[in-house]
Amino acid sequence: MAITIRTLLDAGVEKLELTVVAGEEHLDRKLQETTMNRPGLALTGFYQYFAQHRLQILGLAEFNYLKSLSPAERAERLEGLFKQQIPGIVLTRNRRPSKELLTLAGQYKVPVLRSSMVTMNFINECTVLLEKLTAPQERIQGTTMEIMGIGVLLRGDPGIGKSETALSLIERGYSLVSDDVTEIRRTSRGRIVCWANEVTRYHMEIRGLGIIHVPSLFGVSSIRRSTELDLVIDLKQPSGNEDRTGVRPEIVKIFGCEIPCITLPVQSGRDMANIVEVAALNQKLKELGHDAAKELDDKIITRLTRGQFKHG
Repeated sequence: MAITIRTLLDAGVEKLELTVVAGEEHLDRKLQETTMNRPGLALTGFYQYFAQHRLQILGLAEFNYLKSLSPAERAERLEGLFKQQIPGIVLTRNRRPSKELLTLAGQYKVPVLRSSMVTMNFINECTVLLEKLTAPQERIQGTTMEIMGIGVLLRGDPGIGKSETALSLIERGYSLVSDDVTEIRRTSRGRIVCWANEVTRYHMEIRGLGIIHVPSLFGVSSIRRSTELDLVIDLKQPSGNEDRTGVRPEIVKIFGCEIPCITLPVQSGRDMANIVEVAALNQKLKELGHDAAKELDDKIITRLTRGQFKHG
């Protein structure tokens, strides 16, 4: 998803320490790629494989190289860069643009920004920000917890007990990410990240009690700003068709990512927090290569094959 230079500026004006040097009227130019480019080779006149759709970063090395050129040669090299229809330029380390650069920026309608950050720090921070701005995002119903490093999304009909289960898990020392509504996005690594809406963050609604502020009651360790999603648990009324072995795990697709999904029947007197805790720990074991259901299934099949089970 393409975004504009203006969107990047609005989102990163403080974090990236950005200011507009020239071309404020051209901030609606689009960034087609989320990575950045340092045009060192391009400034020497080599444009094969040049990444013209990326934001161009001029740091200390580029400035010192341009400084070593005569004014006429510097203008020629910079014009060659601007002719590539680049979306924008960022000057790091608070470098001041040359007259040639400002003239060409106005001529080719390219916005020029400046940051006080060191070049590599700026590139790292800007890459993370661009990834967040361009990643697919969605808002879904569900309560998200982090249990022993495992991100768990609890889904179910209203009143099924998602918040109450989460509250019991918080009392056991685990952490709340979001209650009832969860914001999600897909990262470039193919992972799903969950976090809470700014308005409802750190709060929970408990039926019959109302709204509570979780860190005030349970301490700062009881909340997390975000977590990667590892497991989806659907809380449902029992139907009698539940998989009791776990040999055939369900999968739910979110933004194209396959996430393990477990359906847990909710019954009176059943300690759902305990079962969710075990499900999360079992998922952690699976990620470490230990699948208890599959191991038992393999043992049974092996014994059946060898005829080791006796009838009667």
